Amino acid sequence: MEYRDFGRTGLRVSEIGFGCWAIGGDAMVGGTAIGWGPADDAVSRRAIYTALDEGINFFDTADIYGLGHAESLLGRVLSGYPDVVIATKVGNVSRNGQFSFDYRKHYILEACDESLKRLNRETIDYYQLHTARVSHLEQEEAIEAMEVLQQQGKIRHWGLSLNTFAPFPEADYMITHKKGEGLQLVLNILNRIALPLLEKASAAGYGIIARMPLQFGLLTGKFDQGVNFQTSDHRKKRLTPEVVSATAAALEPLWPLCEAYSMTKTQLALSYVLSHRAVSTVIAGMRTPEQVRGNCRNIRPLEEEAVRQIEATDFSAVMELIRQQG
Repeated sequence: MEYRDFGRTGLRVSEIGFGCWAIGGDAMVGGTAIGWGPADDAVSRRAIYTALDEGINFFDTADIYGLGHAESLLGRVLSGYPDVVIATKVGNVSRNGQFSFDYRKHYILEACDESLKRLNRETIDYYQLHTARVSHLEQEEAIEAMEVLQQQGKIRHWGLSLNTFAPFPEADYMITHKKGEGLQLVLNILNRIALPLLEKASAAGYGIIARMPLQFGLLTGKFDQGVNFQTSDHRKKRLTPEVVSATAAALEPLWPLCEAYSMTKTQLALSYVLSHRAVSTVIAGMRTPEQVRGNCRNIRPLEEEAVRQIEATDFSAVMELIRQQG
């Protein structure tokens, strides 16, 4: 495992981070799935220990994942590992069977205390406003709350987890006003919308977390049109047969790169993201020890020619299909 600086924070993080959304297990808000279907805690624990063995020291979660379960599980397993870096998020909430957002100061302060209890920690290494919009940032309550928590020592560093699709005025706001120390954004072979933001944010000293490197599994090459997700898996709505089929066809010209680099499709996808040096860590969702090992081994930056080939490929039609599914 290789490590990179997380912006100006002084944190040194593993290039591959552990995305904890899936280990939250079944989670529904009203009739809407916000998780990845059932998860076996025993298997999840083994996956976390395997991650530690592979050199992963960065774990990214959120209080909404499993409605708190992902944080609680992480807190139990990592209680004896104070040196690992834990990042969590605040602002996405479930109330009265409805999904909503809350970036009020008093709510963030209370939510942080609850996350600390679940994580079994006195301090959160990196705390993120979960997909806050510019309007929320301009109200200043959220920013004030983060700065208060930092002064109190309840969080070490803080930043913003951006929305999936451009434009990203929230990032511009953070950079212009010199707020926070990191940004989380979507970056993968299919979704390269955030590429122009990378160098700008890195030059300003922000750590960059790249999420969704496998686009909900589409870039693993394991799905076909017959894939059938459970009702409690958010991908049932997002990865329709049309999306799966169109993506598979669009990606076909790139798969010879796997043979050229002796990589699986998953490894190629992760390696592409890490080819951008502005990225501090890429967080892949992991549920099993086998997935962890597959996501950690044989990962390395691609040569410039391969990166150019990937970025010259037009996925706009596929991305429009994906966008339509939400």
